[in-house]
Amino acid sequence: MDGESLSIPESAKAAVQEETEKTFALIGQQIRKTRQRRRITIQQLADASGISASMLSLVERGMTSPSLLSLTAIGRNLGLTLAEMMSGELQEPPEEAVTRVQNMPLIKTPDGILRRILRQDRKRGVTITYNEYGSGIGNSPVGITHTGFEYGLVIEGELTIEIDGIQTVLHSGDVVSLRSTRVHKIWNYSASKATTVWFNLDEAES
Repeated sequence: MDGESLSIPESAKAAVQEETEKTFALIGQQIRKTRQRRRITIQQLADASGISASMLSLVERGMTSPSLLSLTAIGRNLGLTLAEMMSGELQEPPEEAVTRVQNMPLIKTPDGILRRILRQDRKRGVTITYNEYGSGIGNSPVGITHTGFEYGLVIEGELTIEIDGIQTVLHSGDVVSLRSTRVHKIWNYSASKATTVWFNLDEAES
């Protein structure tokens, strides 16, 4: 068959196209669900992955065919494998009583926050993180919202939390409880670093 082009029936082309669209829709749903669970904005993930926010939005809605390079970058920043993206199923790590510090993912967010994921329990919808905020660093210059509920404990230093436009200064030992759908901004205006532990729940009761 050298020199001959392979002819694919129109019905087969349509079936392949439909299957491809379903796959990219599934990938987009998995990316969006995981991004929201990890409290990462579209802009933050886009910046970290080297793509535009508008492109990432199209990917999440299954309206474009991202390159393998882009998917790999997105997956790396979310802790997702390509297999997990395509299957729509997250592989739960075995339940263990002890998690060693060397096995806890350590990432630096696009905003400059050093975040160590102490424990992520997908089954129960709980994520526990240890965050370090350098001087002049915070989660968002204008505030963010996302699903769920969160508790934060200030371990060291001073942080300012702004909830619905109202600022409160937090010191070591202070605890904040917050429905995550409220506009909130967490910022370190002091000259020293601040550290916190956050307990994030995927769902918040109404």
